[in-house]
Formats: sequence, C-alpha cells, structure tokens
Amino acid sequence: MSLGRPRAHHRPMPFLRRRFMPLLFAAVLLLPAAVPAAASTDSAVASAESAALTYANDKRTSKGLRPLRLDTRLQTIAHDRAVTMASEDELNHKQADGNSASTLMDQAGIKRYGAGEIIAFNYPSNYTTSAKTAIQQWIDSSGHYAILMSANYNYVAFGMAVSPDSGRRYWAGVFIKGPDRTPAWVKQYAPVKQYYTSTRTRVTFRWAGADTLLQVLTSGLRSYEIARRTDDGAWVSYPATRGTSVTTTWARGHTYQFRVRALDWAGNWSGWRTVTVTL
Repeated sequence: MSLGRPRAHHRPMPFLRRRFMPLLFAAVLLLPAAVPAAASTDSAVASAESAALTYANDKRTSKGLRPLRLDTRLQTIAHDRAVTMASEDELNHKQADGNSASTLMDQAGIKRYGAGEIIAFNYPSNYTTSAKTAIQQWIDSSGHYAILMSANYNYVAFGMAVSPDSGRRYWAGVFIKGPDRTPAWVKQYAPVKQYYTSTRTRVTFRWAGADTLLQVLTSGLRSYEIARRTDDGAWVSYPATRGTSVTTTWARGHTYQFRVRALDWAGNWSGWRTVTVTL
C-alpha cells in the first residue's frame, strides 16, 4: 500500500490585537497497521500529552530555541479538540459544531497576539510512542515544522484522544503568542552569621532571581518581597526591593525565619524561598 505524501490543510487563524497570521496545518501520516483502541486511564493520556510537550521542546532546544511553556487553559482546549476529532473520527481544524481552536480560545477569554494549531493522527498502541510519532510527523512536514519550531510563540499545549471506531490516536497542538504568565524564580543562599556582641549576632541573607525567559514577551523581573518572623510568630515584611542581600542583627536565644519571593512586571509571583536560623 502506497502512503504517498502527507496531506496538509492551510488556514489562517484569527488573532487578537497584533497582526500575526500563522498558518494552520493538519498532518495526515498513516502507519500501515491499525491497532484496536484499548481502554485507557486519564493519567495515561495526560502522561502522553506531557511527553509530547517534552519531545517538542527537546527538538526546539536542539535548534537553539527556548522551550514553549505549558498553558493549562490551552491544555483544556487541545485535549477537547482531540476528543472531538476522535469522536467524529475526522481530522479537521473546524468541528461539526462550527468551533475551532480559535473560537474556543475566544470563549475562554484567552488574550493572544498570534495563534496556530497543528493536528495529526497515528496508530501506535503505546500512548507515549504515539506522542513521539505525532511530533515526528509534524517535524517531517515543512509547514508543521514551521509552527512547531516558530520563534513567535511562547505557550503551547498538546491533546490526545482515541477514536472508539478506528483506534486512531488523534493529536492537537495549540500554540499562542501571549502575555507572560510564567512566574519569576528566586533562590536563597545559606545565611552567613558573624559575632556581634555577647547577646546579638549579625546575619547576612543573600538571594538571586530573575524572570523566567520565554521565547518572546518575557516581562522581566520587577522586585523582591522579603519578610522575617521570630519563633513562629507573625511575618514582618520589609519594603519591596531590587537588592539581593540584607544584613540584620538579631538577639540570640531565638529561632528566626527569613523568606523571599520574586515578582515580574506581568504580576506573576514566584513561590517563597525560606531559610531558618537559630541563634
């Protein structure tokens, strides 16, 4: 049986605000033998979807691009798109109800400056193998490759579902160029204690942080919030700072905690990083 060349569909996706017009493609590469669909768990599907993201980012970083970040809102859309295609058993950018990835993003209120979708199906019974196969299908098609390896997107999600009729594993990848939703990061170093007086100790805290770099639209680090507490009491905050160290003198005979977190210009906070000092 001759498989021939993969078919691809080209359609511009609507976008918001800026004039980005990425093309949408659908990969239809068939493997020779169909395998009957097997019962699956939600965790197995989620694991395959996560594997697809890992495989895609491995390809991107191998070419010097930054990894695309997972957007959980897109994850819902990508998975729903795959489920719909599997239920209809048809590879299509537009569903029978008229919805597309773009209209689903509009309904979810997802702000974006550009967007794209790539779709495919294959037959491997192992879901992780199916994920790897889908990524390779897209890589082997120049139009799909252009979206997968684009320098104009920063967020993505992949969805998979199995057709109960044909056993096909349907895949959807939804990409956007959107506002920074990724927290900054911060780490603390071990505090340095110095003798000060017989009853007090000077302690220096140091930390480092930055905004997580995206492929595009990284908002940048804005400031740090720092706070301390004594013997599990209430937290006392310091003024916001761009500094990366503070030195204080505390009475001995107590246990102190010092914490720091980072804020980017898009309003995303890192988690707290806390160290404990007993004097």
